[in-house]
This record gives sequence, C-alpha cells and structure tokens, in this order.
Amino acid sequence: MEEAPPVNNVGFLLAKASQRWNERLTAALAAAGYANVRASYGSVLLPLWEQDGMRMGALAERARLSKQTMTTLVRLAERDGLVRRRTDPADRRAARVWLTPTAVALAPVAAAVVAELRREVESVLGPRATRVLQRALLTLSNM
Repeated sequence: MEEAPPVNNVGFLLAKASQRWNERLTAALAAAGYANVRASYGSVLLPLWEQDGMRMGALAERARLSKQTMTTLVRLAERDGLVRRRTDPADRRAARVWLTPTAVALAPVAAAVVAELRREVESVLGPRATRVLQRALLTLSNM
C-alpha cells in the first residue's frame, strides 16, 4: 500500500477541531432551548445578523458557499423557523432572506455560547495562543 497521509495532518486536524466545535456549539444551543439549530446554520445566520434582508447570491458570497448550497441551507433554516424568504420588490426574480423573531432572539444566546467556548479554548491554549490561532485560521480561510 502506498504511503497515506498521517492522522495528524493539518487538514484532518482542522476538520476534527471544527467537528468538535460544532458538536459543542450544537449541544450548548440545545441546552439553551434551541435544539433545532444546526451548526451549519451559522453560514446563514451570521451574515444575516450583520445585515438582514440579503439577496440569496450576496448571502452565499458572504458565507463563501455556492448558491445551490446556500439555497439548501436557507430552505432548512426556513423549515426550522429561523429565516423567511421574500421576493425582492426591486427584482421579482430574486429573493431576499430575512431573520425571524426566533433567529433575532437566538443572536445573544449564540454570542454567549461562542464566548463561553472561546473561554474554554483560552483556558487550554492561553489568550495569546488563542489569538494566534484565530489569526491563523483567518489566514487559512482566505487561501
């Protein structure tokens, strides 16, 4: 058998760290009463918390996802009562995505959960290493 990448390669570790973060995030949100919120909804909710009522294409671009993937995520988030789509009055062919009151109420809960998870990371790595990690992840996400 040819040599395979080791389990401790950067890509695998990034994926596993992301998976673990999402598991912890989902569990904490469920404990706070938001059991229907998936970690993947962050790609929809985070940009909308910054600017509500975005067009689907702009939302996909901001989240760095394809329009098809974003459409699927929006459909699921809409099913779970977090967003609603409305036809754009300026262009009837386009849709805008809006947060529901449930998603608006979720924002401070999600912020508190993320802050707590960050504190846990800092307790393991220390504040300086956490800042370095965050900058490194930002750099990698922009490659």
